[in-house]
Amino acid sequence: MNRIRYLFDEFENITVSFSGGKDSTVVLNLALIVAREKGRLPLKVVFIDQEAEWQTVIDYIRRTMSRPEVEPLWFQMPIKIFNATSSQSEWLYCWEDGKEAEWIREKEPNSIKVNRYGTDRFAELFPAITDVEFGGQKACAIAGVRAEESYNRRQGLTSFATYKHVTWGNKWGKEGIFTFYPIYDWSYKDVWAAIHRNGWEYCQIYDYMWQYGVPVSQMRVSNVHHETAVKTLYYLQEIEAGTWEKITARINGINTAGHLKGNAFDVPKQLPYMFADWREYRDHLLKNLIAGGEAQERFRKKFEQMDRVYHDLPIKDEMYKVQISAILTNDYHLTKLGN
Repeated sequence: MNRIRYLFDEFENITVSFSGGKDSTVVLNLALIVAREKGRLPLKVVFIDQEAEWQTVIDYIRRTMSRPEVEPLWFQMPIKIFNATSSQSEWLYCWEDGKEAEWIREKEPNSIKVNRYGTDRFAELFPAITDVEFGGQKACAIAGVRAEESYNRRQGLTSFATYKHVTWGNKWGKEGIFTFYPIYDWSYKDVWAAIHRNGWEYCQIYDYMWQYGVPVSQMRVSNVHHETAVKTLYYLQEIEAGTWEKITARINGINTAGHLKGNAFDVPKQLPYMFADWREYRDHLLKNLIAGGEAQERFRKKFEQMDRVYHDLPIKDEMYKVQISAILTNDYHLTKLGN
């Protein structure tokens, strides 16, 4: 709470980045308490709609955005999102003009439909939106990123100050634009404890995942074709049959990924017998699974760079396995390797 109070004292212009997930649910509720304390309601809440979302998530977002203490910034505008389920169709062009008949659902009446932010890439939109919406003034976004989810995050959010004494944030491109993560040192157990002890509403998709048997630590709310979320396709059809039908009609590769099931996107526990080592197996997959010269070359250059640095260290086999995982999930933008 004191971290968020500090941000409200330092910044006149604040948004909360919201996805409908558990972490952003906690951050939003904490920020609303502070905004109420300081007479700063309504609070601007940003949701960048990636179109291929769980309907249960959209229903929860709609209820959240209709709260009187929230000023909704719900973006349903043309952007492109990476598609990890296909080696042929690298992108989903969300909310593409002229393709209204193909959209997974209709746009919300109160959403922002025109992209005037100078980029169509998801990650780049957050600082661009913050900058444009506040007219280039000093501003910050508060988000629910946690260090537990990534070693790189833990390093980045604890090693050096990004704003005065604060390490748990990032400077976003333009001068005076920042993002902060006040629950960066929480575990997922802390998140659920906060939700239940305070009686905060949360997205019901987590209940459905629990009923399906998904481990609590592995529950993820995101677009369903994200490289870190493709396993949700194993049970999307059972939980939301209507969403499954719309998404499989809209995005190449979804149906195949959903039917593979099992460990289709997992690295084998044992090295397949026909390969001499994990590196040979990686190179075989790169040659035969990644279609298109540009994507293949992107992987190859990154692998060569990593091989030079780590080839004589004990972790090299683990490195090869992460590289294999990146190939299996069509992780063209090397998100897994970055993590």
